[in-house]
Amino acid sequence: MINKTLTRAALVAVFGATLLPMMSGAAVYGNGSKTQNFDVTLKIIADCIISANPLDFGQSQGVLNANVSVNSTVSVTCTNTTPYNIGLNAGNVAGSTTAARLMVGTGANTSTVGFNLYQTAGATNWGNAQGTDTKSGTGTGAAQIHTVYGVVPAQTTPQPDTYKSTVTATVYF
Repeated sequence: MINKTLTRAALVAVFGATLLPMMSGAAVYGNGSKTQNFDVTLKIIADCIISANPLDFGQSQGVLNANVSVNSTVSVTCTNTTPYNIGLNAGNVAGSTTAARLMVGTGANTSTVGFNLYQTAGATNWGNAQGTDTKSGTGTGAAQIHTVYGVVPAQTTPQPDTYKSTVTATVYF
C-alpha cells in the first residue's frame, strides 16, 4: 500500500505540475527561447494643408467715400521645419491683378469694385509670385494662422448690387 501511495503522489507531483499551466490557458515551455528584433518605421514627407475663411466687407455699405477695412484668416499646417510660402491670386474677375483686385456685380450689371489684400495692415501687398509678394513661414506641425487684411479704397460708387470675387489661396512648399 505504501508503494501505491508513493507512486500516486509521485505521478500527481510530476504530471499535476505540468498539467496545471495548460489548464489555465497558457502553455509553459522549458526547452529554451530565441528572440528576433524587428523595425517599426514611418516616413514623414514634407506636406502642407491650407484653409481660408471668407472675407466680407459688409452688407450695408453705401457710398464708397472712405476706406472699408476688414480682416480674415488663412490657416496653414505644414510638417515641422518645412518652409512654405502662401500666395493669393488676383481673383476670378476679368481685369484683376494682385496689385488691383476687382469684385464684379452678381446681378445683371457688370460694374466692378476695387479692393486690395495685404500681408500687414495697410501695407505689403499680398500676391502670388513666390519670393516677391507671397508670405513665408516655416511649419511647426501645428496650424499657423495668418491674417489677411482687406481694403476697399475710396472710389466712385457703382450701382447697388452684391459684388464678389473668388480669390484662391495657395501654399507652396
